[in-house]
Amino acid sequence: MMRYIKLVNFEINRFSKIYLSLLLITLVSQFAGVFMVTKDYLDGAKKTMSEEKLSEAAFVTNYGGIDFTYIANSLWFQGPIALSAVALIFYIFLIWYRDWFGKNTFIYRLLMLPTSRLSIYLSKATAIFLMVLGLIAFQIIILPMENGLFNSNVPEAFLNMEMSTSTIAAANMVLMLIIPSTFTQFLLSYGIGLMIMSILFTAIMFERSFRIKGIILGLIYCGISAVVFLAPFFVMEIGNFYFYPNELFGLQLALGIILTGLSVWLGAWLLKKRVTV
Repeated sequence: MMRYIKLVNFEINRFSKIYLSLLLITLVSQFAGVFMVTKDYLDGAKKTMSEEKLSEAAFVTNYGGIDFTYIANSLWFQGPIALSAVALIFYIFLIWYRDWFGKNTFIYRLLMLPTSRLSIYLSKATAIFLMVLGLIAFQIIILPMENGLFNSNVPEAFLNMEMSTSTIAAANMVLMLIIPSTFTQFLLSYGIGLMIMSILFTAIMFERSFRIKGIILGLIYCGISAVVFLAPFFVMEIGNFYFYPNELFGLQLALGIILTGLSVWLGAWLLKKRVTV
């Protein structure tokens, strides 16, 4: 267990500089977005009121007020979230291929450590999952601060409403996805994320085990996994059959657990039996 924890810590430390950069970009961009979006709105409102001789109340009646959804829907806010998501998806591949193609071919030393290769596999998966949770936790921490800054910068006459953090998350598709409001949504969002990561890890192991043939096998495995996970929807569409929401959730949860477990087992088996040093 201690070796596994050390491996997790090692993997996180290797990505720490980029990870901290993502946190800083998110912090700066989203807070800058609060200032820029509110400034643009208020400058436009003042110009329109001056030109059309409108009061604040008349302007809001004619053109509408502003709330935090304006910020949450802006590129300033969603851009760093998208950047972080792309970076972590890219790191799913980099976390393995860097060991093969980096200096001194580090994978050889890693695979010769006196520890189970399953620990190496799980440590990489755990490191990525913890970094995802860290980014989400960071967003949850700074969101109320951004909301408070927004409310303090906008005159009350222009505010549609003061929104709570949960209301903001529920009103924005991106935030609703990364900050689930219920445990069921949490299981769906992050369970699917874990499943996709494990499937991609297995596809990488296929490529590392069989090279060119492995790319084809990996793509086939990803395709079969997608078909299996989406099978209930295909059954409803093609077979004119209907699942109740609870039944559909149960089926997808079961299929997700099966696919994740199979992918971890198969990926670890390939790493142990087919990937050689």
